[in-house]
Amino acid sequence: MNLNEKGIALMHEFEGLRLQAYLCPAKIPTIGWGNTKYENGQPVKMGDAITKERADELFLNIANDFAKGVRRVVTAQLTDNQYSALVCFAYNLGLGSLQRSTLLKKVNANPGDPTIRDEFLKWTRAGGQVLQGLVRRREAEANLYFSS
Repeated sequence: MNLNEKGIALMHEFEGLRLQAYLCPAKIPTIGWGNTKYENGQPVKMGDAITKERADELFLNIANDFAKGVRRVVTAQLTDNQYSALVCFAYNLGLGSLQRSTLLKKVNANPGDPTIRDEFLKWTRAGGQVLQGLVRRREAEANLYFSS
């Protein structure tokens, strides 16, 4: 199971690149390709700025950490697309959200279960509001998960 280019492209598409720290919809300081922390665990602070090269480096390091975390919690054998969709999900919502989810339980029980699509689509709220960007992201993750 490997994080593939389709998964990276999906994360880049939905995170977007911002070289100045900003508040994400959940009001968390964020920078680069949607990073809320640096490799050393320090949180992003408003006022921080980075270069595109640094954003790419930070993204790869953090995405690889999420990929390792997903590998630890997934017990089923997945395709690279299935695995990459779960890494994208965890990158956005956190590994803890994936670990506690019915999504992960269903993936581990039967990776081909068609109701897994519905589990992705349950995660579309930030600050109590359904966000269209999250609806589109979850649909794209589910589409990647079920693509060959």
